[in-house]
Amino acid sequence: MPRSVNSVASRRRRKKLLKLAKGYWGKRKNVLTIAKHSIDKGLGYAYRDRKTKKRNFRSLWIMRINAGVRPHGMSYSQFIGKVNTKNLGLNRKVLADLAMNHPETFKAVVEKVK
Repeated sequence: MPRSVNSVASRRRRKKLLKLAKGYWGKRKNVLTIAKHSIDKGLGYAYRDRKTKKRNFRSLWIMRINAGVRPHGMSYSQFIGKVNTKNLGLNRKVLADLAMNHPETFKAVVEKVK
């Protein structure tokens, strides 16, 4: 009896991998074994950097808040400490947006915290 090979499923599996490798350079986009390694590496980096992105944004917000608070005679740590004791309910993302785009409103928040 001849061997039964499920070529439909095999082709679908290969096409799925090569579709993920679309846009890669050289053999990475069309040679299955090389594409497989590139995809594995790329998906690993994507998983890792989804976590890193959160850290980067938090540090960016902290820098923006610090830059917005300095002209009012406070440091970032003093400001955040007072925000937490007053229970304002504003997180760093919102405070950074206020400091960048709405300086008058941010000034009012700083005055309320003082």
